[in-house]
Amino acid sequence: MEWNQILSHVDHTLLKQEARWEDIQKIVEEGIHYGCASVCIPPSYVKQAAEYAQGKVKVCTVIGFPNGYNTTAAKCFEARNAVDSGADEIDMVVNLGWVKDGLYGQVLEEIRSVKFSCGEHVLKVIIETCLLTQEEKERLCRVVSESGADYIKTSTGFSTGGATREDVALLREHTAPQVKVKAAGGISSKEDAEDFLALGADRLGTSRLVKLAQKEGL
Repeated sequence: MEWNQILSHVDHTLLKQEARWEDIQKIVEEGIHYGCASVCIPPSYVKQAAEYAQGKVKVCTVIGFPNGYNTTAAKCFEARNAVDSGADEIDMVVNLGWVKDGLYGQVLEEIRSVKFSCGEHVLKVIIETCLLTQEEKERLCRVVSESGADYIKTSTGFSTGGATREDVALLREHTAPQVKVKAAGGISSKEDAEDFLALGADRLGTSRLVKLAQKEGL
């Protein structure tokens, strides 16, 4: 697979706590140059980034991040605020405590509420696969399929593990066809990217692939 094909699926990501505006500017510039699907950045920089990007690359941000235990009201406010600031896409973290308690109805209603707050904008739901059992992953595939969300996403990249080939295959198998899959966390090579895309991922959340493309002189 050619680099330009791979990079068109990449959410070029910078979510480090110490990220500064000059770092965000660089991410936006790289996202535009390499034709990335979006740049995924902290909420506090969305307005500046959207103005700086001038529509040349989509701006994605995160809510309820990285732990997911914010209240539903807080997540909905974050989503509305991000959209009002210029975000094109929203990546939210589910309430993992509710998942462990088996409160899938509450998880479903929360995702629906956040999707309503996003309006027509893309919503990706992070389920943090590294913290889940097989049964919990499959149940969440069904929940996200019923929620109206646009994507199910493996990981935040801030927990005990990132995307695995097995998890991407599982999400694609158990999630409804209209829901796309985003693999994120630990994607460190062109081979990783090609494998995840072949297994059914539509998006790749990573900061490393652009760097690898740069090393190859692209």
